[in-house]
Amino acid sequence: MADKAANKVRSSKWRGYAINALVIVVVVACVRAWQQRDMASGIAPALQGVTLAQTHYALPAHPDRPTLVHFWATWCPICRTEQGNIAAIARDYPDTITVAMNSGLTNEVVRYMQEQGIAFATVNDPDGGISEAWGVHAVPASFIIAPDGRISFIEVGYTTEIGLRLRLWWAGI
Repeated sequence: MADKAANKVRSSKWRGYAINALVIVVVVACVRAWQQRDMASGIAPALQGVTLAQTHYALPAHPDRPTLVHFWATWCPICRTEQGNIAAIARDYPDTITVAMNSGLTNEVVRYMQEQGIAFATVNDPDGGISEAWGVHAVPASFIIAPDGRISFIEVGYTTEIGLRLRLWWAGI
């Protein structure tokens, strides 16, 4: 009799854990869906401009390999935390392009990057026009573009280096 009561209590406890986990998963899924509601999907929008290094950049319609397009801002603390991950990806994926969204004049963004010791390819988006075309309202935001020119993955918020690498790998197979 005591064993049945103990099993019932244990079963009830695990059921409670499962329900709590399910609620957390649903809340996270809803928040992600809300964050990505207006973001570009399907064929990647055009992205072109002059990088901070004064070279012309145009996102290829069909890149040779998966490409990371990353939106960030100088005023974003999460972007600052993630910039090492983006720099590591950019070293291994030289087609990586970043967009400094609403971060001020080009010389201010250059100075910020020098102070932070980061050197990935960046197009400045002082008025938010590029970000608007991609539907980006919150940073950091990362898009993985597959070789067919379609957006394979979208991430809003902090993303680990391994997470980005896995998504780039997956987009390439």
